[in-house]
Amino acid sequence: MNKEKGLVIIYTGEGKGKTTAALGLAMRAAGYDKKILVVQFGKNSFSGELKSLERLKIKIIQGGKGFVKILGDKLPLKEHKEAAKETFDKLYKEVTGGKWDVVVADEIIGAVYSGLFPESLIVKLIKAKAPSLDLILTGHHASRKLIALADLVTEMKQVKHPFQKGILAKKGIDY
Repeated sequence: MNKEKGLVIIYTGEGKGKTTAALGLAMRAAGYDKKILVVQFGKNSFSGELKSLERLKIKIIQGGKGFVKILGDKLPLKEHKEAAKETFDKLYKEVTGGKWDVVVADEIIGAVYSGLFPESLIVKLIKAKAPSLDLILTGHHASRKLIALADLVTEMKQVKHPFQKGILAKKGIDY
């Protein structure tokens, strides 16, 4: 494992591109034979990135019951919370295990914003990570506290979106 200082990177904001940026970083790291894990919160179905990540030998763990209170979600919040906590526990074990060079926690910030678990768990995760591990966190509404703990923060700002014209998510572009 590379002994350089590991970074905490956050991709946040209301615009699209947070997951795409994180996976682009993972793809770049794969080109240097880094060991990479992607843990997705609230995503539990096939998307094009799954096949691509497998081809690059990037391990992926999907956890959760789908997005909370959108896209027709009718599950009780309790079920979402249980699934998110289970996913977080897996993530924490992996982050503290010393096996990975890069870990992407996709939509973890959104899980906190949705009330699935407290922000204090992300703080605990950041503080417990190996010093050389690069940890990438994505999701809407990163708090000032998380921003202060990060080394790099990029905010995605929506300027224009095809949904405003009635164009729905597109296979190969949005998922």
